[in-house]
Amino acid sequence: MKVYQTNEIKNIALLGNDGSGKTTLTEALLFESGIIKRRGRITAKNTVSDYFPVEQEYGYSVFSTVFHVEWNGKKLNIIDCPGSDDFVGAAMTALNVTDTAILLLNGQYGPEVGTQNHFRYTEKLGKPVIFLVNQLDHEKCDYDMVLEQLKSAYGSKVVPVQYPLATGPNFNSLIDVLLMKKYSWGPEGGAPTIEDVPAEEMDKATELHKALVEAAAEHDESLMEKFFEQESLTEDEMREGIRKGLASRGMFPVFCVCAGKDMGVRRLMEFLGNVVPFVDEMPPVHNTRGEVVTPDPNGPTSLYFFKTAVEPHIGDVQYFKVMSGKVHEGEDFTNADRGSKERIAQIYACAGANRIKVEEMVAGDIGCTVKLKDVHTGNTLNGKGTENRFNFVKYPNSKYSRAIKPLNESDTEKMMVILNRMREEDPTWVIEQSKELRQTIVHGQGEFHLRTLKWRLENNEKLQIKYEEPRIPYRETITKAARADYRHKKQSGGAGQFGEVHLIVEPYYEGMPVPDTYKFGGQEFKINVKGTEEVPLEWGGKLVFVNSIVGGSIDARFLPAILKGIMARMEQGPLTGSYARDVRVIVYDGKMHPVDSNEISFMLAGRNAFSEAFKNAGPKILEPIYDVEVFVPSDRMGDVMGDLQGRRAMIMGMSSEAGYEKLSAKVPLKEMSSYSTALSSLTGGRASFIMKFASYELVPSDVQDKLVKEFEAKQAEE
Repeated sequence: MKVYQTNEIKNIALLGNDGSGKTTLTEALLFESGIIKRRGRITAKNTVSDYFPVEQEYGYSVFSTVFHVEWNGKKLNIIDCPGSDDFVGAAMTALNVTDTAILLLNGQYGPEVGTQNHFRYTEKLGKPVIFLVNQLDHEKCDYDMVLEQLKSAYGSKVVPVQYPLATGPNFNSLIDVLLMKKYSWGPEGGAPTIEDVPAEEMDKATELHKALVEAAAEHDESLMEKFFEQESLTEDEMREGIRKGLASRGMFPVFCVCAGKDMGVRRLMEFLGNVVPFVDEMPPVHNTRGEVVTPDPNGPTSLYFFKTAVEPHIGDVQYFKVMSGKVHEGEDFTNADRGSKERIAQIYACAGANRIKVEEMVAGDIGCTVKLKDVHTGNTLNGKGTENRFNFVKYPNSKYSRAIKPLNESDTEKMMVILNRMREEDPTWVIEQSKELRQTIVHGQGEFHLRTLKWRLENNEKLQIKYEEPRIPYRETITKAARADYRHKKQSGGAGQFGEVHLIVEPYYEGMPVPDTYKFGGQEFKINVKGTEEVPLEWGGKLVFVNSIVGGSIDARFLPAILKGIMARMEQGPLTGSYARDVRVIVYDGKMHPVDSNEISFMLAGRNAFSEAFKNAGPKILEPIYDVEVFVPSDRMGDVMGDLQGRRAMIMGMSSEAGYEKLSAKVPLKEMSSYSTALSSLTGGRASFIMKFASYELVPSDVQDKLVKEFEAKQAEE
């Protein structure tokens, strides 16, 4: 295989909803370019994409597949991404290492929720988009309606380059308004017959051609001038204009294809090769120091590892993008993230489960290698003379969590090793060993995402596991001031233990002053602040510890022990055993013994005095509240809103966004446990949501009573 130069390489992400036909299109692209000799079928489980057992079991893409096609002297690296939003991590990674997105649409459904989500990601990253309408041979396909939906969702930037002469089982020809030609195919597809536009289509084709010329001219001043003078552009000028329009997201061309019958695929590759921006025509990437790293083949070598796949009989296959310079077989590199040395023994061009050995790759190219010692997803390898690091891939927050444990307790360590290894393959699986909840929590993007994890553990690793509802990380705080004192006294042969602590607790908020006096039960307590210590708590909020001891009733050396005792109690609130937060403690008096007082005595006295005061200070449970944004088709808005209100949600606002309604709400985490499943069944899988932590808020009193009773019953059991 020849070594392609930076100005001959194009990197493309293939995105689309489940069922839009990405895997079938991949087969047609590989077949047409001669990488494979016959097209595989999903039903026969012999496709280049979807070659992992879990994908063949479910009939869904779970991982992205990296492949390339060679066409007219260009190398097109294409990453076929899973359609389900549960596997959004693969799409996010692909969009970050490629330069153009093809958004594939199922001709019978048009833009779906997956289209909407993927388009939003391209928007965030500023990537060019080509819409590709597939399955034109489906009897329910209505191309004009799909085009109308695209225009209403994404505006006048949507410009058709092709349109079919008929859709449904009779589909076999289309008009290309860029070339002003008619393409038609025999029953087997493949190479088209190319003819002039028939007379009866000339008016429609000319009108669309004009619109395309105008859209192409808009992005280049010299082309615009020429267009005004002559009202037409040459084919090359149009390509140049479209390329600039794509790169600036000023236009979204629409193409047609019937991947299952291999119709329109060659023309698509021709367009990708001729018109899509090259690697060096897109904005450059920055390293972690904010410096620009251009894809310069003559610069120092840096490789960014964006994906790991664990394959049977091979082990880890590591996928990389050459960010700058060149990489050759047998070269030595330094891992910028881990400090270790690595030798790359072999380099491969990717074709799904197949790999083609190459000797060199240059800046902008995408390849893979095997048997590296210590390289993880997200690492950078550098050659001599450079110290780049990259971390430009940002993954969305998790949306679905479950506590996970092996059926056999002795397999816990084995399970953790496997989970951490699997996280290399999909960084949106987040593994957390929660000391607070005393559970191992696995966070993911949805129920199907976690079901896939379970299938792989049980079938590939032969490790039986079970999921449980994760506990909720409640917090406890107080709502009023209270006072308590406690004397710890213990006498046994020899030295005894003695410590007495008097303290006041009150709710704390940032910047609040300390009053001069407090009143409890008709008695007044004067406060004289000697020192204040603010302790930011690792679980959020603060503990403020105020020393107001006068006359040396407690020696200053015992204060750290009192604070230590209070902190021990903050880790286990009296209502539900949850962490406490936002409390101010004022130690104002106490007693000590010249012989028997020691640190342990004051630690226990402080802990018990604090515990008693906390119980009398109107303790309340706080629950985590999340900001939730739901993207929902307008016809399902009422159902979704009703369901959210049933989850104690506070609706914050509504807005329309490209054909979908956006609903913003604040929802308690407790109520979001199975939301992804409920939303999917409410909307037929047409809605999606994102959530992120907002704040801790007081739970309603009926919920608090229920939680306290549950905790007490559990304590009694234990």
